[in-house]
Amino acid sequence: MSFPLLTATAVVPAVGAIATAAVPAAKRGFAKWLALAFSIATFVLAELVVVRFDPGGDRYQLTESHSWIADFGVRYELGVDGIAVALIALTTLLVPFIILAGWHDADPLETGSKRWRPTQGFFALILAVEAMVIISFEATDVFLFYIFFEAMLIPLYFLIGGFGDRAHEHGEKTAATQRSYAAVKFLLYNLAGGLIMLAAVIGLYVVAGNFSLTEIAEARANGSLDMATNTERWLFLGFFFAFAVKAPMWPLHTWLPNAMGEATAPVAVLITAVVDKVGTFAMLRFCLQLFPEASKWATPAILVLAVISIIYGALLAVGQRDIKRLIAYASISHFGFIIMGIFAMTSQGQSGATLYMLNHGISTAVLMLIAGFLISRRGSRLIADYGGVQKVAPVLAGTFLIGGLAALSLPGLAPFVSEFLVLVGTFTRYPVIGIIATFGIVLAALYTLVLYQRTMTGPVKPEVRAMPDLRVRELVVVAPLVALLIFLGVYPKPVTDIVNPAVQQTMSDVHKKDPRPEVEAAK
Repeated sequence: MSFPLLTATAVVPAVGAIATAAVPAAKRGFAKWLALAFSIATFVLAELVVVRFDPGGDRYQLTESHSWIADFGVRYELGVDGIAVALIALTTLLVPFIILAGWHDADPLETGSKRWRPTQGFFALILAVEAMVIISFEATDVFLFYIFFEAMLIPLYFLIGGFGDRAHEHGEKTAATQRSYAAVKFLLYNLAGGLIMLAAVIGLYVVAGNFSLTEIAEARANGSLDMATNTERWLFLGFFFAFAVKAPMWPLHTWLPNAMGEATAPVAVLITAVVDKVGTFAMLRFCLQLFPEASKWATPAILVLAVISIIYGALLAVGQRDIKRLIAYASISHFGFIIMGIFAMTSQGQSGATLYMLNHGISTAVLMLIAGFLISRRGSRLIADYGGVQKVAPVLAGTFLIGGLAALSLPGLAPFVSEFLVLVGTFTRYPVIGIIATFGIVLAALYTLVLYQRTMTGPVKPEVRAMPDLRVRELVVVAPLVALLIFLGVYPKPVTDIVNPAVQQTMSDVHKKDPRPEVEAAK
């Protein structure tokens, strides 16, 4: 039997979570280094997955299959396509930087605190989330995917409610109340989506007789499994609703600004750059592959909701007073682009959407982590409390500007390529939707440049006059991510070579071909 590489990639952070939580309370520093070591080991395993994956080979590779709950047809089945490989690489890349960025976020508020292992718990929960996200990308059994899709909510609930942002304009007591509210809202929204999905998972089993994604998709393709039209549509809606909550898409998005605003900056990155990608990934893997006809039936409505997300998120970002909530609403707008690319049903749109998942994760990580470093120095999330930072902390201001320019998809930075592909792919099939979506780019420039202008330029406010520039640990966090933004902006081919074959297979699942250009060839 070959080495179970996919299982190892998920098990290592899970073991790391247990080991970190077990570290004695007096050895907080060791717990941090232990968590970092396990996250780096997971990244190394993920790189082995990338190296062993053959883009020109079978659709699902490095597969593992074992009987689990035989009476109900549940199997422990894993396999990765190019899209999953890219997102596993993103997840395992970001988590070490998330741990480094949050190095002091769970330290006790006062010396000699007797709180139960706050530091160990914080880093153990991050590793637990990483393990569950990875296996969600790898699972090809629908029931196995569902278990971890829901289970990841529990550690995130404690990360938001128990280890939230300490910077609050109304004091610690109000901050604790807001953290609890954000954590409960996050949990309830996502549990509601998960319960609806559970009904759809059961319905799928009743119709198909098993939970294997590959077997069900093959049966649908060869005609041995014929779902009634209404049945397929209801099942699709059950799956899509849960994924739209996780994504998050308007009008199911309202938990995200609260969660990102009240969480620490590294946890906010974990939510929007890692966990939320499970929702958009699942749309490609499960909705389009299991329910191709229902996906085409729902496409017009989903595209309208996606373009509303783009414009709505950008407009609300423009009016924000809170730095972290501004980034949260910007992410809602960006997720609108991703969903629009998926359901444009063109190879350019879906390639762009997949690339956007990767690039958005990196750009949001840069912007939010720098915002977190800024907030930790000043002790405030309000934009109005800053001014002139670039004169006292030029490196911090410069990296913040790069993150902001990436968020508005400046040519030469990674998100530009993906956003361009999404818009081209959408316009070729749905020109009106594509034209409306371009206004999101204009609004992105507005909220990004206004944020930079109000915080970094102008007279130096007395409260920021003594603000230190980025420290060595902080530079280690952001410098590689900035370099990656520039590299993928100039040369995205390593990623597109991996994801494009998977995109072509998804297009085949829904029986769609790219529309032919309507311009006549020159004579």
